[in-house]
Amino acid sequence: MNVSTSAVSLAPAALEEGCSHTDTVARFFRALGDPTRLGLLEFILAGERTVAECIEHAGISQPRASVHLSCLVDCGYVVARRDGKKFRYSAGDPRVADLLVLARALAADNSAALDCCTRIPTSRQD
Repeated sequence: MNVSTSAVSLAPAALEEGCSHTDTVARFFRALGDPTRLGLLEFILAGERTVAECIEHAGISQPRASVHLSCLVDCGYVVARRDGKKFRYSAGDPRVADLLVLARALAADNSAALDCCTRIPTSRQD
């Protein structure tokens, strides 16, 4: 895993100067908390995608894909551009990819504790 030390060292300053609203940060993570949205985001981070590609990748209906993609766009994780009759989705902020790499590493390192946590339901329990 390649985590930028400058990003880590900026964290305290960002907390002091940036968004200090806990609710906003919680909403940031809540948008990533849905397994379908997270899978779509990772798929889009790998390269620009059409809605049809996203539907095929996620194995969901067009209306469900539209809802999830709209959420990702509204939250700033991805951007949409019109290409004729199609929309194409791409990364809105490259730092999100770094965040997901770090999140996967943290989840792997803490998998035993996460598996035992009864306060946060798994996607199968939702």
